[in-house]
Amino acid sequence: MSNSIEDLKAAFAGESQANRRYLAFAKKAADEGYPQIAKLFRAAAAAETVHALNHLRALGEVKDTTENLKVAIGGENYEVVSMYPQFIKDAEVEQDKKALSSFRHAWEVEKVHEALYREALASMSKEPASEDYYVCPVCGYTHLGAINDKCPVCSTLGSRFEKVV
Repeated sequence: MSNSIEDLKAAFAGESQANRRYLAFAKKAADEGYPQIAKLFRAAAAAETVHALNHLRALGEVKDTTENLKVAIGGENYEVVSMYPQFIKDAEVEQDKKALSSFRHAWEVEKVHEALYREALASMSKEPASEDYYVCPVCGYTHLGAINDKCPVCSTLGSRFEKVV
């Protein structure tokens, strides 16, 4: 593989991580009463997203929706079947309760994501649905339509779920 391809992959990973990190920093700055710094972190996060998407397109990894759904299904399946089960075992052995909770929540939610992607792929030839998705702000559980009860993964109240726009 060429150096440019390896560099694009590394740059995509780095920019993607910077985006998420800066969004976490923005939330913390806002919580601590620094709205302007929070805006700066969100602006930088948006720029990092632009960079990451440019790198991903340069890699030729953004295909048509059918192919993108298949890639997403594969990624979610890997996380459900291989990645998170091993991470959970490691955290159990090390008795790292924070990591264990984080991994278990993610593992449960990745199962839902895989199912949602499979449903979307199966329904591509049908009339598109116009329902909204809602995401739990604590564990990331993703639900089609409003959720009235508690999150089935972490018990957060459904009223706290964030609508995806």
